[in-house]
Formats: sequence, C-alpha cells, structure tokens
Amino acid sequence: MSGAELEGRRIAAVLATSTGGVGTHVRSLLPALARAGARTRVCGPAATDSLFGFSSAAAFRPVQISAVPGDPRAVLALARATAGAELVHAHGLRAGLVAALARAAGHGGAPLVLTLHNALQPGAGAKQALLGRVEAATIRAADLVLAASGDLAENAWAAGARDVRVAPVSAPPLPPVTRSRGEVRAELGVPQGRPLVLAVGRLHPQKGYDTLLDAAAGWTDGPWVAVAGDGPLAAELTARITAERLPVRLLGRRTDVADLMGAADLCVLPSVWEARSLTAQEALRSGTPLVATRVGGIPELVGDAAELVPPGDPAALSAAVGALLGDPVRAAALAEAGRARAATWPDEAGTARSLVAVYRELLGPVP
Repeated sequence: MSGAELEGRRIAAVLATSTGGVGTHVRSLLPALARAGARTRVCGPAATDSLFGFSSAAAFRPVQISAVPGDPRAVLALARATAGAELVHAHGLRAGLVAALARAAGHGGAPLVLTLHNALQPGAGAKQALLGRVEAATIRAADLVLAASGDLAENAWAAGARDVRVAPVSAPPLPPVTRSRGEVRAELGVPQGRPLVLAVGRLHPQKGYDTLLDAAAGWTDGPWVAVAGDGPLAAELTARITAERLPVRLLGRRTDVADLMGAADLCVLPSVWEARSLTAQEALRSGTPLVATRVGGIPELVGDAAELVPPGDPAALSAAVGALLGDPVRAAALAEAGRARAATWPDEAGTARSLVAVYRELLGPVP
C-alpha cells in the first residue's frame, strides 16, 4: 500500500460502546490507514480506548455516545471532536446518527460514511417504530453506506440510501495456539470423555443463548458447553445454569480464543441474527466444525462449510450438534471445508485496501 494514497488527509472514525466486533474492526484498520498517510482520529467512549488501544495507533478523542438516540451532549462533543476532519466514518447505527447530527450542527460538509454492522432486532410497538425511523434517517444522511452483509445492503437501499456497497468485515487472525487441547480442557474442568462445545460472543439477546441453554438441558450426559464472552445477560444466564444444573460454563471475556477453538470438538453460533460473524470466521479458519443458525449474512459467509439450523429452534440445534459429534468423518470434512472457505475471504489487508480506495474516491486527489 503506497504511503501517498491518503497523504495528510484528516479522517475521523466514530464508534459507540463496543466490546467486540466493531471495536476490533476499527482497531484493525488503523495501521493500514497510517501507512496510507492518513491522519486518523478515533472518536468514541473512553472505555473503548482502554479495551482496544486506539490511542496507540491514532489520535483518540473521548466522546460518550449513549443509548439515547441523538443525545445532544454527544452530538456537540462529536462536532468538536470531528472539527477539521475531511471525512467522517461512523461504525454502527448509534454512531452514525450522532455523526449525522454533529455534521449538521457544525455546518460541515465532510463526507459521511456509515458502516452497518448489525440490523435492528425484530419487534413491534412504538419504540421499535421510532428506532426504524431513526435507522432510515441515519442511512439517508450518509453519503455512502457500507454494509457488512448482503441483507444489510438490501435494507439500506429500501431505507432510501444514496449509495450502498457490501464491504465484508474481516476477523483479525487469531494468535498461535499456546496450550495443548488437554491443558485447556483440564483448565476448564471438562469432564473426562465429554465432548466440548464452544460458543464465543457477547452475552446479549442477539446471540441466542437462550436457545443454546434450551438445547443443553438435554445434554446431561452429552456435550459440555463453554461460553466465552461477557455482557448484559451474564447474571440471568448464570442464574438459569445454576437453577437447572445445566452442563454449561460461562468463561467471561477471554483473550485465548485460539486455545479454546483448538480444544473444542465443535463451535456453535445460535444467534438470532448475524452479519459477517467474527466467531464464524475464527471457527472456520481454525478448522473447528461449526453449527450456526441460518440467519443474516451467515449462509453467504460459510457456504456449505458449516451445519446450518433455523434460529430459535433448540431441537434442531441439539440434533445438529449430536449428529456432528457422532460422525467424526463428517466433522473432519467440515473442518477441511471450513479452512478452504476461509481461504477465499478477504483478509484484513484486503479490507483495508478497499477502504482506502473508498476514501480516495470520496476525497478526490490530494491537494
């Protein structure tokens, strides 16, 4: 990547609270933008900088973007933080709304790029209707919408977007495995002779962990489940696991996902919706057989390299897991197919090159 492509151009990346995929994606782009000569600043909650280390690769401006749509304090703070930026790139709907309002408040004309990482969760009522209107207004305010999956792109066009492009979000490569399968399983307390089923993701309703626990209720003498991640459902899930004596252990946030994947017999992704799931990418790259729900961008991501089941169907999830654990030949074939499928995906460098090209297109020649 040439160092002159964005020489001196002032880019502002904006995100709301993140503990997973969005923050990981934004952090992964910063070195490539620096190599392209961009002067990048990241604007978002201070906690995201503590978690992802944005300030070690770019300037960081703390802006507390809350769950309140269009919070006036966040709008004014972001207008100040993005002053002088030649292009603003908001990641996620909340960040996009605040960025659009901040541009209007600051009377600035910098192009606004919006990356959609997630869809609104289905629902009804006045609140859901309001969120739908907010989503549509934010999408229409952006000069360009980048969608992490094809279904998000279709939704953006339907909402009245001016320009939409599918822009895959690549999972960073996992670090090398540092512990043996036996060591990890011993540390986790997996009972001798029990298969280990791994789930990785935030403890949030979107991830479908209620369905996973429903399935696990019938696995008393079968698979043992480990869930890596933290989030707002931690207390609720813990209470249910304890009350029902489920063979499930919540591990909290982990930095050793490569080791966990290596120790697992298979990975499950029971989500209600996903775009381009980082967990699915990590599983296929690791050669860990995957059972996932047929939702959002998952089918286009994994192709025939995973077992897909309907969302919210614990019986289907349980049957798929049981069948795969009972068929080592099929499991090995999926592992091989997963690695082959992963080899076709763009890596972080490819994702960054595409984004640099988009920025150059919107900004025009270097003055």
